[in-house]
Amino acid sequence: MITNLFTLLLLLSIPEWSSTLIRPVPGISPPDKDGRTLHRTKRGWMWNSFFLLEEWTGSGKQYVGKLHSDMDTEDGSVKYVLTGDGAGTIFEIDENSGDIHATRRLDREEKASYTLSAKAINKTSGQVLERASDFIIKIHDINDNEPKFSKDTYLASVPEMSNVGAFVMKVLATDADDESYGNSARLVYSILQGQPYFSVEPDTGVIRTALPNMIRENREHYQVVIQAKDMAGQMGGLSGTATVNITLLDVNNSPPRFNFSKKNQTHIRKSPFSAEVGSSVGSIKANDADTGENAEMWYSILDGDGQDVFSIVTDAARQEGVIIVKKPLDYESKRIYSLNVQVTNTHLDRRFSHLGPFSDTATVKITVKDVDEPPVFGRSHYIFEVDEDAPPGKSVGTVSARDPDAINHLVKYTIDRHTDLERLFNIDSNNGTISILQTLDRETSKWHNISVLATEISGSLQTRVPVFIKVRDVNDNAPEFAMYYETFVCENVKAGQLIQTISAVDTDEPLVAHKFVFSLSTVNPNFTIFDNEDNTARILTRRGGFSRQEMSSYLLPVVISDNDYPIQSSTSTLTVRVCACDSRGKVQTCSTEALLLSAGLSTGALVAILLCIIILLMIVVLFAALRRQKKKEPLIISKEDVRDNVVSYNDEGGGEEDTQAFDIGTLRNPEVIDTNKMRRDIIPEMLFPFRRVSPIKDNTDVRDFINSRLQENDSDPTAPPYDSLATYAYEGNGSLAESLSSLESTATEGDQDFDYLSHWGPPFKKLADMYIGKETHRET
Repeated sequence: MITNLFTLLLLLSIPEWSSTLIRPVPGISPPDKDGRTLHRTKRGWMWNSFFLLEEWTGSGKQYVGKLHSDMDTEDGSVKYVLTGDGAGTIFEIDENSGDIHATRRLDREEKASYTLSAKAINKTSGQVLERASDFIIKIHDINDNEPKFSKDTYLASVPEMSNVGAFVMKVLATDADDESYGNSARLVYSILQGQPYFSVEPDTGVIRTALPNMIRENREHYQVVIQAKDMAGQMGGLSGTATVNITLLDVNNSPPRFNFSKKNQTHIRKSPFSAEVGSSVGSIKANDADTGENAEMWYSILDGDGQDVFSIVTDAARQEGVIIVKKPLDYESKRIYSLNVQVTNTHLDRRFSHLGPFSDTATVKITVKDVDEPPVFGRSHYIFEVDEDAPPGKSVGTVSARDPDAINHLVKYTIDRHTDLERLFNIDSNNGTISILQTLDRETSKWHNISVLATEISGSLQTRVPVFIKVRDVNDNAPEFAMYYETFVCENVKAGQLIQTISAVDTDEPLVAHKFVFSLSTVNPNFTIFDNEDNTARILTRRGGFSRQEMSSYLLPVVISDNDYPIQSSTSTLTVRVCACDSRGKVQTCSTEALLLSAGLSTGALVAILLCIIILLMIVVLFAALRRQKKKEPLIISKEDVRDNVVSYNDEGGGEEDTQAFDIGTLRNPEVIDTNKMRRDIIPEMLFPFRRVSPIKDNTDVRDFINSRLQENDSDPTAPPYDSLATYAYEGNGSLAESLSSLESTATEGDQDFDYLSHWGPPFKKLADMYIGKETHRET
């Protein structure tokens, strides 16, 4: 058989499973309807479910059931194998006996059923005796979970004055136990706190009102505790609770009321005589126990002798009635006013009209009190005009103020210096005449806004009035260029061509409109001007063919005059630059670099040439340094040398003109004639010395020498096929200072007269004292 006797009895006890788990005895085939014996395929086992209680508290492993195959002869040759959910971990099977046990406690709320599969195998051959067949182990529920609400605290509201049974809200609890098995999940709701105001339906959890006409003004908030209990509320069941905070919503069931008795219906409001129209003199307030829009009130004046003088408006934020002055008050004519004021709810609820009336009235008396008032100006503001070239002391206008009190006090006038920081104006403190202290400039400021204060002489009250002073324009500014013009003219321009259009501006304000006249200060041979008579002028060329090499820019003085009185004019200089342009007149460049580029040299070429020159100079300097380090050669290298020898020596002597050799500069430019320099050891006769002509003006000695050598080389067949130029250190003769060398000097030091040093001025005084004193001592 598939299970043991205990399991079979357990299955038979369950009606729905008894018919499915009982199978016929193997080998016996029941007859069919025709009396024939039916044969079926033999099956070793067959089952549907096992059942196991959750949260088993016994010791050891919990027995589930037994598997047994008809093929098992109990000789130990059959092996049972279990697979599926929890096989080997939660459930284990004895492979020899087929007994199934649970290894730990199970929770139905965690997993309600497990699907497993079992088969029987021959241990020796490994042959499957019973193929795999699935079965289910179901976990029977026990009441181990208490009901839980979705929230711990609920918020609810219901209008006040509601009838009994008015719906408040519905609360819902859930139980994790099995609803289909017993009463573990069957809940019953009850109220633990909140009676007798509210009740709850046991099956649905709906909370309703239990008392009629609950008034919010008496109590607004209620706390109700609801309990949910399983096992249909029986003893031993588990329970959970939740708190419901219920608020009564306001309805308009309370009328507004003034907070004073009928015997004292007078509100005293004192207002100064100087209260302006539109100003508030006081307020009145009624009380309403309702809230929100149900407490909104509207105030109105029903009647009274002050109905034409005062009005009342409702302050929605404070729910007050503010009394406003409609007409000026006169203390001498009337001192007390009476008003009958009514207050009414703006939102009425007809369901509670029987609790009314929802309005109230009160009598308000207003007493006018005479007070000392500040001076009053005749105007709210003053506007005056003055010319901008008006001299200091010129009157601008007069302000006037009076004291409105019954006793008229004298008034003095002052200027608020915070509004006249530059102290441009002054005011007569007695009569209010305003004058200027400095000459005004309209171009600096067209309007001046000052404040004049009127103060009672016998008191401290004062009144302020604004004074606006307009500065009238006078034609005192000359027109000038409207902007800075960058004007250019092309080198290839033609005569009569437009090069610039100019306009002018004038800071003065004309009576009608500005009218400017343009002209040149002098006749210009290069440019001319043409007045367009629309406050603009055109600058035209008078000739063509400009050159940047001759003149890079021209200054063109332009005279601009206006048409106001007196006429103002100014001369503005227009700078015209000469630029290189293409054939269409488009400017290419106006810089100096363009001149070099026009010669065919680019910037790169100029840089390359400059670098080459620097390199050549460095080579020359290096070569000269190397030449100096070489050993000196003899004066005459060889007698057979066909070239003339240049004799050189390092004796520098006394100066440049101290030898009889010729000047090499003369050979290079025979037309140049050296000028003799002045000697430093004689007194100069004039500030700029005259230039003396060299005694050898025609340089005949040099010319003869060259011609002689030229003839020798021309007649010498062995001479090279070019002329060889022999150069000598010829420096000319005729030096005014003569030779300073001591080689050929026969004079002694005592022959020199140093008196001339005393005439050379203060710079040579020390030198003169040294040499003249030395000469005197020698003579002595």
